[in-house]
Amino acid sequence: MMFENTLPYARRLDEQDPLRAFRKKIILPVIDGRPQIYFLGNSLGLQPVHTQQYIQQVLDAWATYGVEAFFMGSQPWMQYHDQLVQPLAHIVGALPHEVVVMNQLTVNLHLLMVSFYRPQGARNKILCEAKAFPSDQYMLETHVRHYGFDPNDTIIEVAPRIGEHTIRTENILQTIEDHKHELALVLMGGLNYYTGQVFDMPAITRAAQAAGAKVGFDLAHAAGNIPLQLHNWNVDFAAWCSYKYLNSGPGAIGGAYIHERYHHPQTPRFAGWWGNDKATQFLMQKGFQPMSSAQGWQLSTPPPMLYAAHKASLELFEEAGMHRLHEKRKLLNNWLWFLLDELNARQPEPIIEFITPRNEEERGCQVSMLMLRHGRKIFDALARAGVIVDWREPNVIRLAPAPLYNSFEEVWQFTNILQQILEQTHDTPTTG
Repeated sequence: MMFENTLPYARRLDEQDPLRAFRKKIILPVIDGRPQIYFLGNSLGLQPVHTQQYIQQVLDAWATYGVEAFFMGSQPWMQYHDQLVQPLAHIVGALPHEVVVMNQLTVNLHLLMVSFYRPQGARNKILCEAKAFPSDQYMLETHVRHYGFDPNDTIIEVAPRIGEHTIRTENILQTIEDHKHELALVLMGGLNYYTGQVFDMPAITRAAQAAGAKVGFDLAHAAGNIPLQLHNWNVDFAAWCSYKYLNSGPGAIGGAYIHERYHHPQTPRFAGWWGNDKATQFLMQKGFQPMSSAQGWQLSTPPPMLYAAHKASLELFEEAGMHRLHEKRKLLNNWLWFLLDELNARQPEPIIEFITPRNEEERGCQVSMLMLRHGRKIFDALARAGVIVDWREPNVIRLAPAPLYNSFEEVWQFTNILQQILEQTHDTPTTG
């Protein structure tokens, strides 16, 4: 597609956008009376208009019925989870009974490790990507220590080649092959939080399982962002948070996927009352009998208010449709790259090195810009200009225009603001 770097062209793209009405269904930030350009859906998504209403409905039911709200009212809490699994199944490419809404991301990863990391003899190694998000690193480190293993010996990290920022799929697959007799688990991010690289999850899954290992993915930056087909890819398990692209609020309830072949009582797990078979749950008997679905991994009574916040966002995803969201994401992101390339080319020397892959199949909403000069100064100036993006040490600015609520005009405004900041910035070399 041939783009034009003009404001009228950006507005024409917005006029032609079939999802333009969804911008009004999200509360856009305004600070000190000034609307902000918000490109941080990769960190915390914005609040849907209906979120407050849905949470208030839960509060009203609590006030009216007390504990009987689990069974009474227009939306009994016992059935609330059922409203969430179908939209989530569409988002992650799963069967509805393979999805469960529970806990938060790292808690779910620990629980899934109990089921899928089963070290036996020499087969005890875990493969992950280098520079995984710290909570994943800490989760893996402490979990393997629980088994008495040394993380330095047990965790195998695949890193980019020297001089490169992203990890080549061929290197991941070769590392799996090299360690195929000692691998118990491959656990990677579906999309790396720092670079924005999308990993080839189908290829990694095939290679890991052919090596005799289980495979799972942390989809914190992937769910609601890129196309996922967990069931068809035959992935063993996955987990994600819902406060980023899924717009369900800070500390929002997380989610997990467990392939249906593991939905039987023999699958090891940590158990809790809420995961027990519903037919016998209230008999309060000894002997855990898990639900024959991903819900059999639940532990405790769920929080209906967090369910309500999640529902408000998932309804928007259902209404918009994942196909239309992915089509807009690609167009919006290609437009951003076009404008940033033009901006970079206008500089006396390049000031941005893009560490996110250019291939649109290897990236989602996020663009990570390695600033070659004045990085922190530029980031601070963007904030003063009403642009909310993200800073990652030592010198990376991350931004993620989300197709549900960001506009083409905002992308054009951002690059023009950035150009003005560069013109005002003194050309004194600096690392950050």
